[in-house]
Amino acid sequence: MQKLFSLMKNRIVQVVFVLSMYFLLADFLPYSVHQTFYTISLFMKDLLIWMMPITVGVFIAHAICSFQKKAPLFVLVIVIFEALSNFSCVWYSYMNAHVVSGYLPSVDLPVMESSFEALWRLPFVKPAFWAADKGAIVGLLLGCITGMTKSIILNKTLKKGKLAAEWILTNVFARLIPVFVLGFVSQIYQAKLVQQLLVHYSVLICWLLLFLGIYLFILFFIGSSGILSKSIRSIKNVLPAGSLAFVSGCSLSTMPWTIEGTAKNLEDKEIAKAVIPATTNIQQVGDCIINSFLCFIIYKHFNGVCPSFMIWVQFSLAFVVARFATSAILGGAIFLMLPIYETYLSFTPEMVMIILAFNVLLDPIVTSSNVMGNGALCAIFEKTWLRVQGKINPVRHFSK
Repeated sequence: MQKLFSLMKNRIVQVVFVLSMYFLLADFLPYSVHQTFYTISLFMKDLLIWMMPITVGVFIAHAICSFQKKAPLFVLVIVIFEALSNFSCVWYSYMNAHVVSGYLPSVDLPVMESSFEALWRLPFVKPAFWAADKGAIVGLLLGCITGMTKSIILNKTLKKGKLAAEWILTNVFARLIPVFVLGFVSQIYQAKLVQQLLVHYSVLICWLLLFLGIYLFILFFIGSSGILSKSIRSIKNVLPAGSLAFVSGCSLSTMPWTIEGTAKNLEDKEIAKAVIPATTNIQQVGDCIINSFLCFIIYKHFNGVCPSFMIWVQFSLAFVVARFATSAILGGAIFLMLPIYETYLSFTPEMVMIILAFNVLLDPIVTSSNVMGNGALCAIFEKTWLRVQGKINPVRHFSK
């Protein structure tokens, strides 16, 4: 009995149990109960979105101030690094989609069968200025100011803010992950998206998983200086955070575990505390690869031809810039990206509906791969940062 009780404390076991019970009873539950589950999840999501600017800001500021006068250089390097990383993901998808697009079967378009909505939402609208990207900017500036002035008051305030944010994430939201997941699963179940998309696009999903897995392994391999055993060990260190992100669908709530796992793969553990909070919102490997791949396939399915090189150049540039303003919370990024799809790829309402459905279905995979990719890229960034500072011999470091 004691072992069973200990097992039930495991977050993944809790999620599997809750979802298993839901699927067993789903057909017997009143429609309003499904809506209640969804409403609770949306309420939690809204709270996280309201909390995100402050959380991201204090995490970044607390870590950046430790770099003191080198903070501006750190910021410049990390912005360029993340932009190039996202750009690489988009073009990686372009090349792979070219390869498989000719082999994908002809399919019928899935049709939404539900107008499933929440019972209520928060009565006030979040203002445009209250966004994670603004919090990141404030955090970067505050961190630079604190590091340069060495203000004891600011330093203590940032430390207390960071500890408070960590406590809320780990002791409140993380404990409610099964409830959070349940609501979005009820949305998928009611809309019958799982059945439709698995039937019509199962081959596509397999290709996506394969390409995504290969890319993530390459990142870990590079971050481990080309040493296979070290690459496997690095993956194991970040895997708990990736697994938690898979079941929670939320990168932000798993940030403490991502930092902890990533730090084990670094020479300078403090870099994880600076890079992970700064990049959780903008460096999203899974999002970039999967959505770029989907955009290519959907474009070809509706137009009969692949996107031209110039179309993809324009799209990729807009896509990468937009990543700096997207949210790492479940379902947040896709709605900011839709105008990009419509403007540069001429997406119709039907095309938008398909990519929205895919995002709902694949969100656990996207979120998990975002976290894993962020951990892998942090090790690569450490090498880049040390080279910029001239602290290591690149050849000698690679041969370790």
